[in-house]
Amino acid sequence: MRNGILAGGNWIRDHAKTVDAWPEQDGLANILGHSVGNGGGPYNLLKDLAKLGAPFPLAGVGLVGDDPDGRDILADCRASGINTAQLRAVPGLTTGYTDVMTVDGTGRRTFFHHRGANARLGPAHFDFEASRERIFYLGYLLLLDALDAPGPDGVPYARDLLRRARAAGLRTSADCVSAPAGRFLAVRPVLAEVDVLFVNDDEAERLCGLSLGRGAALDRRAAEAAVRALISLGVRGWAVVHFPQGACACSGTGELVWQPAVRMAPGLIGGAGAGDALAAGVLYGEHEGWPMARSLELGVCAAAASLRHPNCSESVVPATECLAFGRGQGFAEPP
Repeated sequence: MRNGILAGGNWIRDHAKTVDAWPEQDGLANILGHSVGNGGGPYNLLKDLAKLGAPFPLAGVGLVGDDPDGRDILADCRASGINTAQLRAVPGLTTGYTDVMTVDGTGRRTFFHHRGANARLGPAHFDFEASRERIFYLGYLLLLDALDAPGPDGVPYARDLLRRARAAGLRTSADCVSAPAGRFLAVRPVLAEVDVLFVNDDEAERLCGLSLGRGAALDRRAAEAAVRALISLGVRGWAVVHFPQGACACSGTGELVWQPAVRMAPGLIGGAGAGDALAAGVLYGEHEGWPMARSLELGVCAAAASLRHPNCSESVVPATECLAFGRGQGFAEPP
């Protein structure tokens, strides 16, 4: 019987810097703090699940360089109880990394990314027959050069990879990265092999061609139309759209679930990785057979907990503590 979550895709070392202000071109900003931590969908997701206290096995698939960042990633995973049998260090390649610049006081972030070894990750690096996990997560679509490349039929290789995972008996999940609207046309054919899809509001707009609005202008009916549109585009189980005000999910049978975000005082918001923490909470519940409403609540609470530190997973705590934190802060008004 399959048990656990296998996550593959971008393995990134985040170099997080907090700056006093965002400078004009050719200007100067002061770095107030610097730390190094995990980055990329699978790395963040698995680290978050480990910190949430997931009662099931965790394993990673991907490529890193045979360099200090790569060795740090492997050591960190092993220390966190994440199986690294399919996480390979490749001599001559550089581990993917991102410089994450967060403005003090606003929490606004800017990312400078080097793909490194992640650009080489292809279908041959995934062995689903050797894995015993129940759920396979792939992230991020549109930031994995070899898997985003079109196959002979013009469809990204990611579709066949997810199809192989499903044929082997795994449920599939995927996440995107924000990219120019035209690139999202290539994601649409992949959706038919995705059981649980995670996208933010910007990515949902680009996939569906709908306007959701931003901030206080978020349109509830448009958000519901977007998650329904993702299902109509082929998502098999649940489409989850998240935004600063919370998250909305739609099932393949048309069930809609809303979950407002945790109320966060401005001084508590200081980091990246909230979307991946939300996905970790939802997939925790998905693995354990929870209703989506319960899974989304853990998701937004884990996301809120993750924002308390500049690094993606540093401030994530066990699931019961995340829920207590979120409920203690209270939830925002739904749109």
